[in-house]
Amino acid sequence: MSQTADSTKPRAAWRMLRPLAFVAGTAALTLLLARIDPRRLAQTIAGLDWRPHAPDLRPLLTASPAIQVHVIVVLAALAVGLYLLAGPKGRLAHRVLGWAWAVFMLTGAVSSLFIRSISPGGFSFIHLFSVVALIFVPLGLYYARRHNVRGHRSTMLGLFNGGLLVAGAFAFLPGRLMWQVFFG
Repeated sequence: MSQTADSTKPRAAWRMLRPLAFVAGTAALTLLLARIDPRRLAQTIAGLDWRPHAPDLRPLLTASPAIQVHVIVVLAALAVGLYLLAGPKGRLAHRVLGWAWAVFMLTGAVSSLFIRSISPGGFSFIHLFSVVALIFVPLGLYYARRHNVRGHRSTMLGLFNGGLLVAGAFAFLPGRLMWQVFFG
C-alpha cells in the first residue's frame, strides 16, 4: 500500500518539531531531577531587578581559568555544531569539523568537572551532562567510523540539544555567571 502525500504531512511536521520536543522534555526532566520548582523559578526571575544589556565581560574575565576555558570551548562547539547541522554531510569538511566539534565537546565536559559553583566543593546535577558527553561523544564517533548514519545522527543531535542547548540554558539561571554577563 502506498502512502499519499496527505499521510506524510504529520510525519514531516513531527520530524521538524522533534528537536524542540527533545529540548523541552530534557529541560523538564532536568528541572524535575534537580527539584527546581518552575513556579518558584519564575517568581525569582520576575522579582529580580534585571534587564537585558550588552554583555558585561568583567565577570567572565575575573572567573577561574576552568570557567574561561569552558565558555570558550562551548561557544566554539555551538558555532561548529550549527555549521555541521546546516551544512552538507559526509564530505571532508564535515568530517574534519566533526572531529573538532568532538574535541570541543570533550574539553567542555572535562573543564566543567572543575567548575563547582552550584555546589561548592562537590558535584551538582548539571555535572550529569558532562558524564553523558564523556560517554556519548566517543559513541557518536564510533557510529561515524562504522558508517552507522542513523546512530551517529541521533547521538550527535542528542549531544547538541542536551549538552549545548539544555545545559547552556542552565548557565543563564539567576545568579549564574552568564546571567551576570547578560542580565546582571
